[in-house]
Amino acid sequence: MRMGCLRVWTLAGLLMLLLALWEVGCSEPSPSPEPLDTGTALHRQKRSWVWNQFFVLEEYTGDDPLYVGKLHSDVDKGEGRVKYVLSGEGASSIFIIDENTGDIHATKRLDREEQAYYTLRAQALDRYTNRPVEPESEFIIKVQDINDNEPKFLDGPYTAGVPEMSPVGTSVVQVVATDADDPTYGNSARVVYSILEGQPYFSVESKTGIIRTALPSMDREARDQYLLVIQAKDMVGQMGGLSGTTSVTVTLTDVNDNPPRFTRKSYQFTVPESLPVASVVAKIKAADSDVGPNAEMDYRIIDGDGLGMFKVAPDKDTQEGVITLQKVLDFETKASYTLRIEAVNRNIDPRFVNLGTFSDTATVHITVEDVDEPPVFSSPVSKMVVSEAAKLGTIIGTVSAHDPDSSNSAIRWERSTNNFCEGALYVNEYRGSDPLQVGKGIALITVMDINDNAPVFAIDYETFLCEDAKPGQVIQTISAVDPDEPPSGHRFFFALTPEAASNLNFTLRDNKDNTASVLTKRGGFRRREQSLYWLPILIGDSGTPSLSSTNTLSIRVCDCDPDGMAQSCSAEAYMLPAGLSTGALVAILACVLTLLVLVLLIVTMRRRKKEPLILDEERDVRENIVRYDDEGGGEEDTEAFDMVALRNLNVIRDHKARRDVTPEVPIFFSSRPPPYKTVPDNGIFREFIWDRLKDADVDPSAPPYDSLQTYAFEGSGSVAESLSSLESLSTDSDQNYDYLSDWGPRFKKLADLYGHSEGSNMFL
Repeated sequence: MRMGCLRVWTLAGLLMLLLALWEVGCSEPSPSPEPLDTGTALHRQKRSWVWNQFFVLEEYTGDDPLYVGKLHSDVDKGEGRVKYVLSGEGASSIFIIDENTGDIHATKRLDREEQAYYTLRAQALDRYTNRPVEPESEFIIKVQDINDNEPKFLDGPYTAGVPEMSPVGTSVVQVVATDADDPTYGNSARVVYSILEGQPYFSVESKTGIIRTALPSMDREARDQYLLVIQAKDMVGQMGGLSGTTSVTVTLTDVNDNPPRFTRKSYQFTVPESLPVASVVAKIKAADSDVGPNAEMDYRIIDGDGLGMFKVAPDKDTQEGVITLQKVLDFETKASYTLRIEAVNRNIDPRFVNLGTFSDTATVHITVEDVDEPPVFSSPVSKMVVSEAAKLGTIIGTVSAHDPDSSNSAIRWERSTNNFCEGALYVNEYRGSDPLQVGKGIALITVMDINDNAPVFAIDYETFLCEDAKPGQVIQTISAVDPDEPPSGHRFFFALTPEAASNLNFTLRDNKDNTASVLTKRGGFRRREQSLYWLPILIGDSGTPSLSSTNTLSIRVCDCDPDGMAQSCSAEAYMLPAGLSTGALVAILACVLTLLVLVLLIVTMRRRKKEPLILDEERDVRENIVRYDDEGGGEEDTEAFDMVALRNLNVIRDHKARRDVTPEVPIFFSSRPPPYKTVPDNGIFREFIWDRLKDADVDPSAPPYDSLQTYAFEGSGSVAESLSSLESLSTDSDQNYDYLSDWGPRFKKLADLYGHSEGSNMFL
């Protein structure tokens, strides 16, 4: 079998031929005059592509298409029967191929930063049959990089800070430049850094871009900011490389390397002796070249004769030392003071302690000016006590004052018009010579309480008592209030009034803690008997003299749920013995009950006259009529009602006899049973209803109202007489009821009653 080889020729491929062997072998075809056999080419067992990677320089600017490489198959004998086809990325749009020669050209300018390589497929076809003479294969056209991108600082410009007085080599900041060129090919993307501006203060590492200090002891107070220009150059900094720059602003941050210093060593101030306490006397300031926390300082008085009279503290905003007055000045006592004040840094950096002490001192002289002062009270506050029972004109106390000046002028006393107790306090007056000089004092008068109010209930109590309450059960806890304010506090005493002390219902227990508990003495309280009780309670205090008051507690009897919560309460009031005896109350109740019974009887009689229970035939009015349309289950159904009472009203009723069993001795009838007694219908109904009313009146289990049940009783004396087949039954009847025996067990009773038998007819 003949095998061919498709060769890819490029300039780069020729160079690689000189350096190494072909990576893929190529089998030379054996010479043969046979024509091109496309059929055998389709069934070759060995792959016959021989190719190399194409390289194309980016940014080609020529007018003609750029030659990329050549495709050639060893099957091609130059007879024009083989054509070459190109497909894949950029085929026909970027890359074109000469189908006769296999030459490949690039028609557009390529940029490696946009796309670094293209993957294409090549195929050799028979021009006449359009069948492949070689298997399709894939190859790559790689865009070869050129140095067409300069380094760029994507994060620039930079700002950084470094403490002043930092040692040489202290790291400040790192700058980074990036190059878009291929870092794997040549030196196009290899960058080095250099400093163009900022020397000799700073330096930069060429490979890392780290900026460091280059001079020692850089003082912020001398210069606090520097502007650096850093360059990044590719091609390892060689000639022809591209470069980019960025700026770096470096600020020296402050450290505490300067002590505070007073601008003067001595200060002089004058203040009037009338200056109020806590007023500002003067302000001094020590200068510090540092800023922020490094300039913060504290002030203190370290010496002088005014240690107790004055105080100095720093102003947090201005860092001044503020001197304030602590005591009242008196020119006549002391006319001048001398203070020695120190200012010291609050935050000291131990690295700079060797530079000296971070403090300074200054002397402050304060002169007191004499002022014509008003009279001064011996005590600024005079405390006095008066009883609330004091009479008008009672002397409460005295106050005294003097003129502190050397002239010792006379004093006139007046009551202040702004006094909150104006009109309540009077003082004697002395007339002086200088009414403009006024001194003011305070007379604090305490009004002492006396026991003039009796204690009362703390609140309006509402007490509920359950009907099922047990003896000794606490039903209410009470407390008291008293407007008086005894020095040792309140102590209340609780007891029942003498009239209520002997009652049989409730008792009172003093809890000895200003509260008392109300307890039941018995159980079995009933709302219907009495729903409201009044319990008078005596409350006394421990004052001198002791006062007391009687307070009445209302107690309601209620129906409660199992949890003891009141459900319903009536409002009938009853006062425990407080003026009436028990016998009098019982007599009153008996009279009330008698009157109620009489009223009820009168009402009942009048209602019976107006609405009689026995109605005539023309008015068919019933109060409670229960009609039963159910026929029942025959004679076996004897539980619903008594049929005998409806059959014959003239029969003497025996309530003890049982009518729900069959008599032991049968009763024989030779003819129709005798009819009921013939009486007028109204009399029958009247007798029937009155009998039922009498039964209900003597029955203790009957409901408290009349119940009329008629059971469809029609009475006797009907013109049509009875239609019942039972009453027409006789021994002479020709009618035969034997067929009832064939109707089943339910009709057995009727068959026995009306069917023919060997004896007489039998009625059970």
